[in-house]
Amino acid sequence: MSVAPWSFSKIKSFEKCPKQFYHLKVVKDYTEPETEAMLYGTDFHEACELYIRDNKELPGRFEYARPMLEALRAKPGIKLCEYELGLTEDLQPCKFKDENVWFRGIADLIVLDGDTAYVIDYKTGRNTRYADTGQLELMALAVFKHFPEVQKVRGGLLFAVAGKAVKDSYDRSQEPKLWAKWMGDFERMKKAFEIDVWNANPSGLCRRHCVVTECPHNGGR
Repeated sequence: MSVAPWSFSKIKSFEKCPKQFYHLKVVKDYTEPETEAMLYGTDFHEACELYIRDNKELPGRFEYARPMLEALRAKPGIKLCEYELGLTEDLQPCKFKDENVWFRGIADLIVLDGDTAYVIDYKTGRNTRYADTGQLELMALAVFKHFPEVQKVRGGLLFAVAGKAVKDSYDRSQEPKLWAKWMGDFERMKKAFEIDVWNANPSGLCRRHCVVTECPHNGGR
């Protein structure tokens, strides 16, 4: 078993419940069914990519997002859609599928404008209550490594359905502090791999929403 390559989603899944993470991401003896919301999100991301990159028309069901996407398309700079970012363990940029890739991230949209980059992540949730900017933070750190000319990253979680945005900004001078925080998260996950201990983290969602039915906190269906 190997902890690498890791990602924001991998870290969050581990933090949510190490036992569920073990079954879904490590041994993969359970799979999560694709929900209607997940399929909708996949289709929306594809539509945004085609609209920004290829000037394709938006499907009618996503027409509500046109003003947001028009603003992004009009923004000056080089636009990179669904851009894959890889880093080695010594934090050097590499390709997403390189053998020595240690961290992976995919940015929905990066706009490079001189010494400033914009990192955008599309969300199809209906509210911003549980928005987590950690994803933007990690993408900013990867952008700093891949694009040495960038000194500042402005990030945004764009909740298209809700018509709201959660924004944050990052300066290159913050890199050491931010990496130290994420390394701590990574080390906790790495330790679980090393000692092969995956403790459950029970919550009120276990019985109805977790597919790992063998867990005592689930209790079967």
